[in-house]
Amino acid sequence: MSAYQTVVVGTDGSDSSFRAVERAAAIAADAGATLVIASAYQPRAGREVERAQDALGADVGYQVVGSTPAEESVRTAAERARRVGATKVDTVVVAGDPVPALAEVVAERGADLLVIGNRGLNTLAGRILGSVPAEAARKSTVDVLIVHTT
Repeated sequence: MSAYQTVVVGTDGSDSSFRAVERAAAIAADAGATLVIASAYQPRAGREVERAQDALGADVGYQVVGSTPAEESVRTAAERARRVGATKVDTVVVAGDPVPALAEVVAERGADLLVIGNRGLNTLAGRILGSVPAEAARKSTVDVLIVHTT
């Protein structure tokens, strides 16, 4: 089997997802692959932004709605990935639900490995509603590594 060329990893900014990023970064570093760190976000209506700004102030309100938290997550994740040894690191934020967003990034980047943390696999909500890791593994068209992060 040849080494992976492009590795996509999803992050939501949680410590658990950052552990998956670090594992993906180590794999990418070992393979000389490009690491693509992706985060999905839900677009927010102008009304929600205004409400957040009213409650938190204009200089802080934007940080909790829209793409800003996702952009901060991928920025932090990229720093951690580089510390682990990944040298070719790209980041992307995608509007939408996590699994379709990750599938979109995998397809657009021609990735051959998707890495995701296991958080959610064993929760009651995950068993009832379906967890992101389980759904991503079921629907992926490429190899999937589910990293034990909890």
